[in-house]
Amino acid sequence: MSERKQTTGYQRQKLTDAMVRKAPTKEKDYWLDDGVALRLLVRKNGTKCWRFNYRFAGKQKTLAMGIYPQVTLKQARTQLEEAKTSIKAGIDPSYKKKQERLMNMDQGEALFINIAKEWWEHQSGTWSADHRQRVWTRLEQNTHLIAQRPITEIKPQDVIYVIRQTEKRGALDVAGRVLQDISRVCSYAVQTGRLEVNPAAELKNIRKTRKVEYRASLDNEELPGFLQALESYDGRGRKLTKYAIQLLVYTFIRPGELRGARWEEISFEEKLWRIPANRMKMKTEHLVPLSNQAIELLEQLQGITGRYPLIFPSEKRREECMSDNTMRRAIFKLGYDGSEPGKNKCTPHGFRANATSILNEAGFNPDAVERKMAHMERNKVRAAYIHHARYLDERREMMQWWADFLDQSRNSGKLPPIKWQA
Repeated sequence: MSERKQTTGYQRQKLTDAMVRKAPTKEKDYWLDDGVALRLLVRKNGTKCWRFNYRFAGKQKTLAMGIYPQVTLKQARTQLEEAKTSIKAGIDPSYKKKQERLMNMDQGEALFINIAKEWWEHQSGTWSADHRQRVWTRLEQNTHLIAQRPITEIKPQDVIYVIRQTEKRGALDVAGRVLQDISRVCSYAVQTGRLEVNPAAELKNIRKTRKVEYRASLDNEELPGFLQALESYDGRGRKLTKYAIQLLVYTFIRPGELRGARWEEISFEEKLWRIPANRMKMKTEHLVPLSNQAIELLEQLQGITGRYPLIFPSEKRREECMSDNTMRRAIFKLGYDGSEPGKNKCTPHGFRANATSILNEAGFNPDAVERKMAHMERNKVRAAYIHHARYLDERREMMQWWADFLDQSRNSGKLPPIKWQA
């Protein structure tokens, strides 16, 4: 489908610089014509692109001539005349532009990081500011091993090495996104004539995946909407369930460990939750640092269930803990049961996947993240290392960052930049 068919409301007239400068953004893309050949595409995101539609060798083609105001009206008209001259001489202006670019491309421009920056700027016009920043931060943090290499010298094994280094940090979800980013950058280089073959094109199945039972979880971008929906989950008999889910998200412990929580395990003074070994899946005591938000929730819960041993007792039998389906049903009532368009199915266990993904992407020590997840560490030396007391302070900082991140997501209705400032 041509660009003209994708947009509406175009008009023909000789343009002035003031008309171009003041062209308003509308709900849909639209065209402004400078005579009968030069066209300005005004996108709904505010970007203004010069275009020249022409026929060459029996085919309809479009020459992109830059973005206003980097390319002025006068410069665009000059490019148009040069393109017309090329066509009269039997030369395709698009092909000529590509060849000139290749001839003028210096060694610095051919570096992966520079082409990545060009791709990012080209793509990001349709992205939100937050997503734009997340993509660039991910590229900067994870592609440094190939960043300063000419893109033509990057081989599939180089891409695999980059992905493996990311996986070694425990950031498996991030590794998958990095592979996609590299492939898209290389595909852009192929499309713009800087590369013959995409070295990442056939690597879709090389990344590692977690060998765990599947638990449905939200996409990270769905968290703000879910948290806002949860905030309004009130009414008779709902408050305790709401608090349980909120504490689950703040602490991302296993749902069964939360449901069996007892007041004697909580130290308000130390801001610490000591879950005994007999309640842990891995049968070792687990220390959970509590953020300010988690402490505030527990203080509110004291007024509801403080007279019982269990923090989340069953509504019918106070000596028994909340049913394992209580939180699941509430999440489904909020619309996250997989039946509503735009909302993934989510289970209470799924928030652990969100936390792992975001904390690793933010740059926290993978050992601290894994210790907080209470995963079994099979390497005895590393296990002893991550149990060292100094990780508790690091995990305290991580848990407070996570709680603040969640609050900012809920309050703003969008995912904040995923970056931890050490």
